[in-house]
Amino acid sequence: MEWLKELEKLENFELYVLLFLSLFTLWFMGNTVRFYKSEKRKVKNLHRHAKEGEVASQNKLAKRYQKGNMVKKDCSKAAFWYQQAAFEGDKVAKGHLHRFLDREQNSVKRKKC
Repeated sequence: MEWLKELEKLENFELYVLLFLSLFTLWFMGNTVRFYKSEKRKVKNLHRHAKEGEVASQNKLAKRYQKGNMVKKDCSKAAFWYQQAAFEGDKVAKGHLHRFLDREQNSVKRKKC
């Protein structure tokens, strides 16, 4: 507990705390903006690669639409990209598409993808 006594002796301790919190807030905001831009860039690249017929990108993009990860949640777009991947012969996408169709037939109002 000696360090507590040393802290009490420091003049303007509150000023140091405020300075630290301000710097931390600026650092956090910068990293958040950087992360957001990075994720948006990934989604843009996924769209480009998915349109070119890359199956892995089609699956990843469909999953993002299904979960609403950095894109607006849209079940029809998710189904579309799973369908595109299924047309390319991807078995995982065929399974996801089959589940989509089962949910569509079994429920009047579908709230989940």
